[in-house]
Amino acid sequence: MSVQEKETSNSLYRQWQILSRLSTGKWMGTRELQEILLREGIDISLRTIQRDLNQISQRFPIESNKTIPQGWRWRSDAPIQSLPHMTSSQAVTFMMVEEHLKHLLPPSLIDEMNPWFDLARRSLSTQNNVRQWINRVRIVPANQPLIPPVVERQAQQSIYEGLLQDKQIECVYQARGHQGEDRTYTLNPLGLVQKGSIIYLICTRFDKSDVQTFALHRFKSAKVLDSRALHPVDFDIDAYIDSGALGFRVDFSKPTENVDLKLTMNEADAHYFSESQLSQQQKIEKLDNGLYQISATVPLTNQLVSWLRSFGKKIIKIEPEMLENYVNELES
Repeated sequence: MSVQEKETSNSLYRQWQILSRLSTGKWMGTRELQEILLREGIDISLRTIQRDLNQISQRFPIESNKTIPQGWRWRSDAPIQSLPHMTSSQAVTFMMVEEHLKHLLPPSLIDEMNPWFDLARRSLSTQNNVRQWINRVRIVPANQPLIPPVVERQAQQSIYEGLLQDKQIECVYQARGHQGEDRTYTLNPLGLVQKGSIIYLICTRFDKSDVQTFALHRFKSAKVLDSRALHPVDFDIDAYIDSGALGFRVDFSKPTENVDLKLTMNEADAHYFSESQLSQQQKIEKLDNGLYQISATVPLTNQLVSWLRSFGKKIIKIEPEMLENYVNELES
């Protein structure tokens, strides 16, 4: 390639980068463009950017606001108002979404997203410093890591599509605690929640109104029905999670209830709760004997009991006594 051809190629690449940063409605300033291009490894002057924009405007439907400094954008009547491009930050985000959230997205959406995942990989292939971010960031579980159970793919796809389309699903489910007995249900999907290595479908049964959780890997088959899913009037997935329902009840004969938890421990161990709080209303008080008491209202669940058990002898006293008995039973 001759020097002139190389310069032309560089100019075209630069102008394409400039054009791909413009959007409709929002004005993009030349200095902002300069900063963006510099992050992508293109170091050019404001004068060059302005000259490029003037040249581009002769061939593409972009416009200037004629102010100083100038702002540029796609015209409202432009047949296209963006170009296929992805910034380094967007590419990293797409790669992390693909790695960590892909199994929580409906297959139909994944099919739509695959071209963007491919574009992200191509974008990062030319940006060594940004690409390294993917190799330097990991998500590590707080508890003992477990290999995720195998989920039946067709059933998963139907469940996700039912949730996406707000339709009922008919399924065959392997019930836990019933000698592996297969049961047929018609479910109203309400949401999906991943807890550790397991994904749960939050739903109601066609014949019952109470909200239940079904582990995705226990579905043997599922199909989407034409009928619209029925929703509890006041259901809120965040409120459902905050209630401790996914911590699973200590007493399955009762709904999840809250408990006024009090933990007594020494100062060094109590410091942990000043960094990671049990609730927004948590309190830490120094007692007369030099020990510290942590107080918080939390859902009474098996998850809470197991978590308290993990502290061992660091917790000197647990209140109420009923909860301490649960913990001691688990120890024995």
